[in-house]
Amino acid sequence: MARLTLDLVRSAMQQPLPGWAAQLRMAPPGRAEAAAPDTAPREAGVLLLLYPHHEALHFVLTRRTDRLGHHSGQISLPGGRREPCDADFAATALREAREELGIALDVVEPLGMLTALYVPPSNFIIHPCVAYTPARPDFHPNADEVAEVIEVPLHDLLDPARRGAELRPLVSLGGALKMTPHYRFGEHKVWGATAMVLSEFEALLRSVATDEGG
Repeated sequence: MARLTLDLVRSAMQQPLPGWAAQLRMAPPGRAEAAAPDTAPREAGVLLLLYPHHEALHFVLTRRTDRLGHHSGQISLPGGRREPCDADFAATALREAREELGIALDVVEPLGMLTALYVPPSNFIIHPCVAYTPARPDFHPNADEVAEVIEVPLHDLLDPARRGAELRPLVSLGGALKMTPHYRFGEHKVWGATAMVLSEFEALLRSVATDEGG
């Protein structure tokens, strides 16, 4: 498989989005594709930020503090609710990343948006933005929101050994225990909406890395 370069990622982001079919591969059982007609979901932007580190592209995840309401303690992409001042969801994602991680992002290249995803437990529709910054950010996380900054080599996303599944109680199913897929990065397990976003990004990368890698 081809080395994961910025040019390859740019090429991947020009491909048609695989959408729900790719998200579903890492979805918890029973996950709804869309909100019910009688609900009014809130909207948010999340950031999949790429940057060079140790001569390879990395992306950043956070472990949320236990003090947060929804999804406390979980591994997630930086992001949050859209504010009236945000020009679009990419602006939301970048603003929230700056606030959560204490990073400057003075130079950033938006690479494109992934498919919006409905998250039933928090009643949010999240809009994932993929972006690149040419230097590893200097992280100063907000202690009220971020318990840990997790840096992941991008090539780990394409490693089949990083996928697994285990029984988890699902809020969306009234706490029922269901076998739920996850990515494992180091000691961390990434599941739910974040895993679904990463699954679509993985599918895009594979669509071009396989072609270029021969």
